[in-house]
Amino acid sequence: MAFPTETVYGLGAHALDRAAIQRVFAAKERPANDPLIVHVASLDEAASLVADIPDAARQLALKFWPGPLTMVLKRSDAVPREVTAGLDTVAVRVPSHPVARALIETAGIPIAAPSANLFSRPSPTQASHVLADLEDRIDMIVDGGATHVGLESTVVDLSGPAATILRPGAISTEHLRELLPDVRIQRSITQPTDAMPAPGMLARHYSPRTPVVLYAGERGRALRALQRDAQERLDRGERIVVLAYTGDVKELGSLPVQVVELGSEADPPAVAARLYAALRESDELGATAILVRSMNTEHPLSAAIHDRLRRAAAR
Repeated sequence: MAFPTETVYGLGAHALDRAAIQRVFAAKERPANDPLIVHVASLDEAASLVADIPDAARQLALKFWPGPLTMVLKRSDAVPREVTAGLDTVAVRVPSHPVARALIETAGIPIAAPSANLFSRPSPTQASHVLADLEDRIDMIVDGGATHVGLESTVVDLSGPAATILRPGAISTEHLRELLPDVRIQRSITQPTDAMPAPGMLARHYSPRTPVVLYAGERGRALRALQRDAQERLDRGERIVVLAYTGDVKELGSLPVQVVELGSEADPPAVAARLYAALRESDELGATAILVRSMNTEHPLSAAIHDRLRRAAAR
């Protein structure tokens, strides 16, 4: 069943039931080498799923759980290898969304839940997005309204000698370094042949069907490049959608393009919450390309927003 978390909607199944886990992979058309995150109600409930809980995990849990942080730890024999892509590690998280917490506590089981969408598509932040991708493929959707964070959880690997951020998210690198000063950042995996250490690590991911073109760098230069490219594409007879921050909309006024607003660049949390819905809206407009400028602020969420846009635009 699909249910809301504070990040995105998840597609949940009993984490210790192999048949249930296989149904999740089938519904999403997800490759078996992409592991799942197991959601539990507390750090204590994660204890039976892992071989041990290092001090770093306890410190992070105390500060960030419940919340949008996933920790990769050495798994116990209780966790089926289907959940972990055959690896000796398991990703665990304690969500903060009241519906997710009520579901976990009422079910009384650990729930493995990737995002409730077709594999590689933009994650769902509303129940309608789940229906668009998975209608007739799953048993139930719990509609909890729009999610609050809008981007997937930060994933940090604590299973090895050095703490490593595998996926950026709402818990920033700066926040993690307050407790883990030496935490590292791992790059995306371009063409995985073996099991991935965590979900969301592919270089191309979160992608609408319409090609996305990303313009990075200083605002004025990136916006001029976007406008120039848009005009060239229009001259060739293409139909363009621009994902635009509120402050950019007036400067795009002279271009005969469809504009989908992301919100104010000065409000990265609002942009993050809106991003996947905006990508899905843009995808429904029948354009040949979606053009978007990357976020250009020092806000901790900016890195995660840029990461998702970069992956959506990768080819």
